[in-house]
Amino acid sequence: MNIQLPKQYNTPMMTRLIYICHFAVLLNFLASCNEQTNNTKQKVSNSPAKNTILVGGGCEGCEMMYVGMPTHISSVDTSSGWKEKGQKLLITGTVFQLDGKTPAADVIIYYWQTDNNGYYSPKQGMDEKAKHHGHIRGWVKSDEKGRYSIYTIKPAPYPNENIPAHIHISIKEPNIGNEYYIDDLVFDDDPLLTGDNRKALENRGGSGILKVLISKDLQIAEHNIILGLNVPNYPGKKESETQ
Repeated sequence: MNIQLPKQYNTPMMTRLIYICHFAVLLNFLASCNEQTNNTKQKVSNSPAKNTILVGGGCEGCEMMYVGMPTHISSVDTSSGWKEKGQKLLITGTVFQLDGKTPAADVIIYYWQTDNNGYYSPKQGMDEKAKHHGHIRGWVKSDEKGRYSIYTIKPAPYPNENIPAHIHISIKEPNIGNEYYIDDLVFDDDPLLTGDNRKALENRGGSGILKVLISKDLQIAEHNIILGLNVPNYPGKKESETQ
């Protein structure tokens, strides 16, 4: 590096100082560039893939299934509403693979519903994130034969609305990265379940219309689930496939 200095400053000591200063500036510049490069790499590596496709196309509220989820989930669950006022209800069935014949094990079914007054009523001590799902919520995991059972109460419809009473369901399969929803469970004898409402059902995972049988004070409904049926972006499913 050729450095020209005025005569009064052209001394060996001053020349060495100038060289040291230039060298320090160069090191600082290189370090800054390296840090900027690392930061850029970090941002890129943490960015979600633009072409990520969600099975089911996304599900508002379904992520709440992970809030308070037990470490061990049984194939049978009794909801917190079971001992409350209301019509006792048993929902039981089998989870099948897409062929509708092969039982699917270890599938998590998350449900949430209104209480006997039609509200998603939270309880004291609930996680704030899950409060809008109310306290009547729970999980079951299909057993080795695909079976599951839920003991709960029959939900009431929303007050002053014409929406049929229903139970929300979301699914988490062991080999699929995200959860997805299937049809709400509704009741065949519900006067609010009009012909138009029936036509609007998507039949995701199969029909969600429950036909209940009465055994003393208990209503029993069978509900089988077919994984991937009418679920968008389901792995291995042909776009033209309908059932």
